[in-house]
Amino acid sequence: MSTVRAILRQAFAQMNRNKMMAAASLFSIAAILLVLGIFLIIVVNINAMARDVQDNFDQVQINLFDAVSPVESQEMMDEIGLMPGVASTEYQTREAALESWKVRWGENADLLDRMPTNPLPNSIIITLADIEYAEGVVESVNAMIGVESINYSQDTVDQLLHLARVVQIVSLIVILVLVVISITVVSNTIKLTVLAREREIVIMRYIGATNWYIRGPFLLEGIAIGIIAAVISSVAIGFIYYYAIENLGHDLAMFMPMGFVPLRFVVENLAIIFVALGVSIGACGSIISMRRFLER
Repeated sequence: MSTVRAILRQAFAQMNRNKMMAAASLFSIAAILLVLGIFLIIVVNINAMARDVQDNFDQVQINLFDAVSPVESQEMMDEIGLMPGVASTEYQTREAALESWKVRWGENADLLDRMPTNPLPNSIIITLADIEYAEGVVESVNAMIGVESINYSQDTVDQLLHLARVVQIVSLIVILVLVVISITVVSNTIKLTVLAREREIVIMRYIGATNWYIRGPFLLEGIAIGIIAAVISSVAIGFIYYYAIENLGHDLAMFMPMGFVPLRFVVENLAIIFVALGVSIGACGSIISMRRFLER
């Protein structure tokens, strides 16, 4: 225990002596984790949207013009119900559609109440007997008078999955580059500390100190920097995501019927990822900076 306490004291003493370089390493890691968090939030929400659309993959939503009366809507439903592959039809008012969206948005449903008017149209929900009939039904319905637009899940799912893949690839490339830069910054910070204590370390080696005893304070310094950076990034990403939900939620309502992924879920999981990455980056930087020196 005394050895552990001595290593801890040395680690924090080193950070105190090299405040500026330690701060540079800390904010370098924090910036990387913040960028990573933003990309992950985008990917998670896009994937959630794709899953939500896939759940309704056997349905086609026919949005009607406001001028279409309930009687005309019923006549359209009767005609659609006779089409091959149509299992059932359901008329959905704009009020019912908004309530359905509130259920999907869960804890973020209050954002929908802030909209000045209900932007949703009256619609007919067509449930298909089999997905293979979808294109034929869509083509037939599209020719009917009173149809403003058609929401069909397949195209949306394909677009969302393609967008998710692109974002994942771009985020992976960006993060790998930033991680390398961050490890380099941490490594150089630790290396300056090593050079400042070179004579002391040489004496320690002569009197029999093991490499791990010498490396311990530097390793803990890197880990401590990584943990602090992870905490800062977690708090920052929490505020950013909260701001996005509060200020952009109603603007994105037409594109995200399921709402944002819950704030608590995102922050809790990102905090775990940030701590793991922060510790790994800090530890790697420390090990790299000490390796050549201890191999002399």
